[in-house]
Amino acid sequence: MEIKTERTNGVMTITLNRPEKKNAITAAMYQTMADALVDAQADTSVRAILFRGSPGIFSAGNDLEDFMKAPPVGEEAPVFQFLRAISSAEKPIVASVAGTAVGIGTTLLLHCDLVYAADSANFSLPFAQLGLCPEAASTLLLQRVAGYQGAAEKLLLGEPFDAHEAQRMGFVNRLLPAAEVDAFAFAQAEKLAALPASSLRVTKSLMKRASQHELRTQMSEEGMHFSKMLLAPEAREAFKAFFEKRKPDFRQFD
Repeated sequence: MEIKTERTNGVMTITLNRPEKKNAITAAMYQTMADALVDAQADTSVRAILFRGSPGIFSAGNDLEDFMKAPPVGEEAPVFQFLRAISSAEKPIVASVAGTAVGIGTTLLLHCDLVYAADSANFSLPFAQLGLCPEAASTLLLQRVAGYQGAAEKLLLGEPFDAHEAQRMGFVNRLLPAAEVDAFAFAQAEKLAALPASSLRVTKSLMKRASQHELRTQMSEEGMHFSKMLLAPEAREAFKAFFEKRKPDFRQFD
């Protein structure tokens, strides 16, 4: 199973389990995660949610080959279902990042309430390098935590950055040795699961209420541009270059 879900002590753990492809996410995986989040919301025994990847890799982002075969079009595309589900989740979400997080592997963390990472983890947001624009409302959320210039550097250049910089930027709570991060994140999720669900729900709602409309609007606009850009010549050149293991040539485009 490329997405594993399990319930333990009030925590639903959602594990990206495709290590042979560096946990690159397909449409089917997005659908499974979206359905899991909907199930978690309806299941009163689930009081907290934990996202985790594999040792050394959280997620390499979207599976480009899968995206090329079936570009996400329309609000009911699995990726957009997943983004709506994670951004509107009422229950607390914890993330354990034990390795590399690329693209949506990083942007989904902006929707988590607590993020714990290995001190050896690294992150990147290479959307512009792929001829695309960011998604998951990251153009809004990243600059809220990192400031405009900090977000611009990461989103425009798309260059990798390490866990220490991610913590300084403000979207990682704590760094731990790689061998300890999953257990620590799960223990934090268990703490949340033991607290009054209504208190957590109301507190999270109050913190997010003012920005929810803006977030939905931004996510919808990003999704519209992303879908169009995915079919544009720049993205085609970027993907072709990726598969041919060469640098793309964007000078041919205005």
